[in-house]
Amino acid sequence: MKVKIAPQAILFLSLVIVMLGFGIAIPLMPFFVTHFGVSAGALGLMMSLYSLMQFIFAPMWGQISDRVGRKPILLVGVIGYFIAFVLQGLSQDFYQLMISRTLAGILTSASLPTAMAYMVDITEEKDRSKGVGLMGAAMGVGMIFGPMVGGLLTKLSLPLPEAITGLVQVTQDAATGDLINLSIPFFASAILALLAVPLIVLCLPESLVKERRRQQPAAVRESRVRQLISGLKGPIGFLYIMAFLLAFALANMESVLGMYGQQHFTMSPAEVGLMMGAIGVLSVIQQGVVIGPLTRKLGEIKVVRGGLLISMIGFVLLALAFSKWALIVAALVFNFGNTLLQPSITAMVSKRAQGGQGAAMGLNNSFQSLGRATGPLWAGFAYDIYATLSFWTGALIQLVALIYSLRVLGEVAGSVPEEKPRLDLDQQSI
Repeated sequence: MKVKIAPQAILFLSLVIVMLGFGIAIPLMPFFVTHFGVSAGALGLMMSLYSLMQFIFAPMWGQISDRVGRKPILLVGVIGYFIAFVLQGLSQDFYQLMISRTLAGILTSASLPTAMAYMVDITEEKDRSKGVGLMGAAMGVGMIFGPMVGGLLTKLSLPLPEAITGLVQVTQDAATGDLINLSIPFFASAILALLAVPLIVLCLPESLVKERRRQQPAAVRESRVRQLISGLKGPIGFLYIMAFLLAFALANMESVLGMYGQQHFTMSPAEVGLMMGAIGVLSVIQQGVVIGPLTRKLGEIKVVRGGLLISMIGFVLLALAFSKWALIVAALVFNFGNTLLQPSITAMVSKRAQGGQGAAMGLNNSFQSLGRATGPLWAGFAYDIYATLSFWTGALIQLVALIYSLRVLGEVAGSVPEEKPRLDLDQQSI
């Protein structure tokens, strides 16, 4: 008897796996870097390359899926995920880890745009927001539980072939002296991806029939650089700058928070993962319960300015943290402010868009991707100069954005009627 599985369920599972893999790496990377004896700048470069590859290659995979169909490209993303994560787990030095991580950024970037396009293919316009929201929920689940799983799995051992056992990376917990297996989480994540492959091959029908596929010459497509420049010159250019700064600030914080906790408060991967997971859980609660009523009462402009102020205070508290718990509280304060900002800016971009919703949202996501690519680069460089410099510069950036918003933001959005903000589905797809 053939079991039928809804395409939405398979897409949901695929995105959960991809985002789990991204989240799993967050608490592990500082310990990998320390284990291989390289600097925070190298950590920032590696994390930046991953996001940069996603920024460059995600549109390409989306365009290819328009020509050859969604299913083959989704398989490329999931199988590529499996290969790249096995290679990360087997990395014997930092350069191998950086190359495999960059490869992961290139291949896994096929999953998200293709899954979103598949959902658009199979849903009617009236149900499209619900379908896209399901994809956003999958990303949220992966980002919440990924860091938790990644940290906790370092304490486990998997039965591995003898040929592989000698290749795994094991280090010591500075606080307890216990051994930490840095490779196991990558192998576990790769196994999950492998389990998704037969589901896609056997149970997921192609959503884009041949008659609907298109062959668009590359020459007629505007380059992404031109699109970004045009967006900045447009009437909502300031909002795109804000989207970039918010993503930059979040990536700036996340990329060195684990290393800072490890080196200054002897936090283990499990503790870093649980802290990141708690941040994710509170973000979901905040978006679901707090932002709607707060925006209706105060308006989006005041919410944005309040979010900038709170996230700036969070950065200052991170720089001044004197204990493990103070660091965790500071991170939660920062995230509370940042979570206020993301959906409000996205809603304002949507309402002020003059060239079409799709184009405006695409530009908004592109500027966020650039922020996620450059934030870690700066954070690692700054950390090597002074451990809390990235936090202080983050506070300064938020202060400048706040001052600028007092002058410009009212002109950009003041005449627009307030409405409930949309949930930002790309908030933490770093």
